[in-house]
Amino acid sequence: MAARRKVNNLLALAVLSALVQQPMHPYEIATALRAWGKDEDMTIKWGSFYTVVRNMERHGLIAAVESVRAGRRPERTVYRITDAGRAELVDWARELVGDPVSEQSRFRAGLSVLAALHPDDASTLLRQRLDRVEAGIAAGRAALAEHLRTVPRLFLIESEYDLAVREAEAAWLRDLLAELGTGRYPGLDQWRAFHEDGGAPDGAAEGSGPAQ
Repeated sequence: MAARRKVNNLLALAVLSALVQQPMHPYEIATALRAWGKDEDMTIKWGSFYTVVRNMERHGLIAAVESVRAGRRPERTVYRITDAGRAELVDWARELVGDPVSEQSRFRAGLSVLAALHPDDASTLLRQRLDRVEAGIAAGRAALAEHLRTVPRLFLIESEYDLAVREAEAAWLRDLLAELGTGRYPGLDQWRAFHEDGGAPDGAAEGSGPAQ
């Protein structure tokens, strides 16, 4: 079994990704991460930022190189990434890229109880979601095209992935809405009867219905 990471926090990964560029003090690191949109790529709890930095230093992933003071501002410690930190950055990136992990989402949770909604209501909400997803895709494409004018594609690959996922969701939503709209969705009559006549939809007894 692989050893558990000493600092198992994606914020630590973000800090390493900043310090691999050059030594920085924590305020510079946080400013760079926000500018790069890292808080959109991963969950970052900014309230624990300085605690994570201290933990990383304690575990030898980063090291203090100097303390600087600008005017009347408090003294700031400049950190650099260590060899252990570089190795951890590479190992962590390999794990995140190569090992698929099931990640739960709010939408998946909603779909798991879709039978609780009347089919017409479900269709309306799914159409609403599709409209918003498509608007997000359009905005994402425009933003990506603009960024590609000045930023190498390698550093925008996560945005490409986001668009691909959104486009796949939009295609799936269109197919589902077409099935619901034409009445081709299996069990649609029973689903409708559950809400209109009180009849349980197929599968409810096995735990797939809205009431359990």
